[in-house]
Amino acid sequence: MYFYAIVDSIEKYTQSIKTEAKRLGFLSCGISKAGFLEEEAPRLEKWLKNNQNGEMMYMENHFDKRLDPTKLVEGSKSVISLLLNYYPSELQNQDAFKVSKYAYGQDYHHIIKSKLRELQEFISQEIGEVNGRAFVDSAPVLDKAWAAKSGLGWIGKNSNLITQKVGSFYFIAELIVDIELEYDSSVTDHCGSCTACIDACPTDAIVDPYVVDGSKCISYFTIELKNEIPQDVKGKFDDWMFGCDVCQDVCPWNRFSKPHNEPLFNPNPELLSMTKQDWEEITEDVFRKVFQKSAVKRTKYSGLKRNIDFLK
Repeated sequence: MYFYAIVDSIEKYTQSIKTEAKRLGFLSCGISKAGFLEEEAPRLEKWLKNNQNGEMMYMENHFDKRLDPTKLVEGSKSVISLLLNYYPSELQNQDAFKVSKYAYGQDYHHIIKSKLRELQEFISQEIGEVNGRAFVDSAPVLDKAWAAKSGLGWIGKNSNLITQKVGSFYFIAELIVDIELEYDSSVTDHCGSCTACIDACPTDAIVDPYVVDGSKCISYFTIELKNEIPQDVKGKFDDWMFGCDVCQDVCPWNRFSKPHNEPLFNPNPELLSMTKQDWEEITEDVFRKVFQKSAVKRTKYSGLKRNIDFLK
């Protein structure tokens, strides 16, 4: 009887967590058992050995923690993975230098962290004292691997998590907690023989199916790279000045993308209406106004100007 009571409690807690996640606006929630990511270990090691992280030296740090959340959060037993839609209802002016859709609105880190804190509080109230940490692209956690392990989608040939009937325009976040829950099963790969993302990548950054050379990616050049952009990629940016969505835009599964319902992800109207000429003449004051709380602030005014000048 005691065993069945525990099982019932685990099922009850798991369902209540998923219900609350949906109430908070998350697209979906999946859960997996915390432990060492055996399949990811050799892939990550090879990726780093081939210097496909470019100047993102932080990717070389905390190798063990990146692969094993039990080393990151003491006593952790479950990884709760969550998706939050960011697909916009309106796109930028076609005659414009482009910003990746995830950066249209306010910085996702703060918005998602707030939702995760609410979910943590709910778990504590519902279950009792639960130790854990929330992560939003801010620590050595392989979020796509955990989301795939939790059944929220599969990692596609462009290395993004893809979900049937939803696509891939969403953020991924985690709660790593020290309680056992009911675990989900991974789903099968549905990329098939499609090579749309590989064929469309402007800088040939998808060097093999499922392998992206980060040092060749437009997002890397326009956001992560702090030095000058190399001349050998000039003319290949397809007007992207911050990030790049090409491999997602051409993915057939993204025909199912639907606009988000998070007001804080709505862009400043000026972002949608500005033309190439407006961007070329952008001042620091306009930059602050348009990207007041946006993730674009990460590249700073000087970085965005560098990117725009490179596109001319």
